[in-house]
Amino acid sequence: MLNNIGLPGLLLIAVVVLVLFGRGKISSLMGEVGKGITAFKKGVKDSSEEIENTSTPVRDVTPQAEKDKV
Repeated sequence: MLNNIGLPGLLLIAVVVLVLFGRGKISSLMGEVGKGITAFKKGVKDSSEEIENTSTPVRDVTPQAEKDKV
């Protein structure tokens, strides 16, 4: 169904959305989407830096009884 939209269909959808919501509402919505993407990227970067800066080594927390079974 969506494979047959084409350029004229996309333009029609864009015009209908613009008429329904108005230019101001769409621009503010896109601004909020941009802020959300920026915050997401910052969060991912901060968490990866936190993981890299962790100085505690990973410990094996398997109970001794299970280690003896293997």
